[in-house]
Amino acid sequence: MKKILHIFLAMVVVLSISLASLAFYGYVQFQRFSAQTGSLTTLVEQVENSDSYVEYHDLPNTLIRATVSIEDHRFFEHDGVDYIGLVRAILSQINENLLKSGGSTITQQLAKNLYGQYDSNLSWKLAEFFFARELESHYSKSEIFALYVNVINYGNGYVGIKEASEGYFGKEPADLSDAQCTILAGIPQVPNKYELTSTENVQDAKERQKLVLDAMVEYKYLNQTQADEIYAESIWQ
Repeated sequence: MKKILHIFLAMVVVLSISLASLAFYGYVQFQRFSAQTGSLTTLVEQVENSDSYVEYHDLPNTLIRATVSIEDHRFFEHDGVDYIGLVRAILSQINENLLKSGGSTITQQLAKNLYGQYDSNLSWKLAEFFFARELESHYSKSEIFALYVNVINYGNGYVGIKEASEGYFGKEPADLSDAQCTILAGIPQVPNKYELTSTENVQDAKERQKLVLDAMVEYKYLNQTQADEIYAESIWQ
């Protein structure tokens, strides 16, 4: 029994040292990226000062709910890193009954886009945790969400919700229909597949829209009848 206890304690010590080492390395990388590219505050100000920037209060509720549902349904609850979501993301890859999801939060994705780290390596993934926590400590959830939809890639060269809304539909974001909101919310996962530039891409985007609506039903933003009605609407209106 003592031998087992000693082994267990040794494993705890090794694990603790390993986690501490990773955390220290992540913090060093956080400092390195900040020095090379700029502080979060500087990058955020650049986005907010853009002529195409759309404030949170000018975003349709359906776009907000659709994006949160499909990308990060605990966005308004977590502190930038969703540890439950990480476990769910792993389980969703092996259990076909679970809605497929990724482990990155909207806050982490915002940091990735601000720093242009689209091909994430270990150095960035470890630093990303610190960037996410810094974002959450300096900005409100509404500010973080608005920043996210203003920097995300919506396909066809459109960066940000204003370019996507005007480019695809000739509308301001505030005027988007529920169908348009829910199809746009699905594009950032794979922009070159879901961009609304060809019949085939639109078909793929409609399939993705169905997943967005399923998620909105799962997380109680819509009932099934409402979701079916939105799916049946034409996006070209």
